[in-house]
Amino acid sequence: MIIIGLTGGIGSGKTTVAKMFSELGVPVYNSDIEAKKLMHTSKKVKNAIIGLLGPEAYLAKKLNKSYISSKVFADKKLLQDLNNIVHPAVREHFLAWVKKQKYPYVIQETALIFENNSQENYDKIILVKSPEDIRLQRVVKRDGSSIEAIKSRMKNQLAEKEKEKFSDYIIENIQLKETQSTVKQLHQEIIDVKS
Repeated sequence: MIIIGLTGGIGSGKTTVAKMFSELGVPVYNSDIEAKKLMHTSKKVKNAIIGLLGPEAYLAKKLNKSYISSKVFADKKLLQDLNNIVHPAVREHFLAWVKKQKYPYVIQETALIFENNSQENYDKIILVKSPEDIRLQRVVKRDGSSIEAIKSRMKNQLAEKEKEKFSDYIIENIQLKETQSTVKQLHQEIIDVKS
């Protein structure tokens, strides 16, 4: 089975592209969603987060996202420490999920492949990219975040030019119809390689 990493900066449209692959029948693992689940359900992860950020990290047994974001996006070391708790747990969960799949290939949608130096975990990597102004508009519309807050999060991600060097496929996500057509072509290419 081919394991593909699907990545891209905030607002690039990773989830939109992942959904397009999913609609073609490809099993897609959304790392963000699964990480949030693990942060609620895994005792080991929960205890480690409380150990790192204090009891305020959870409010009424729910993840206190605004508190955590305010802490980690202002402190690179703290963000790295949090990633060192969550990412290995997600990796373990993902590998268990892969074993249950029967499709020729699977996709793991994950934002920080290169930032975490985990590109060797994938047979191929797809980068989804969009111009920065479009990415900013999308995130403002989606999250209601300020431009400053989004730009601060972008600074924690590797520049697209750098990501391009290490990616096997690049999907320019500006017009949905064109993106969909690229996804279909790429899907066929991967299936042809596998068969």
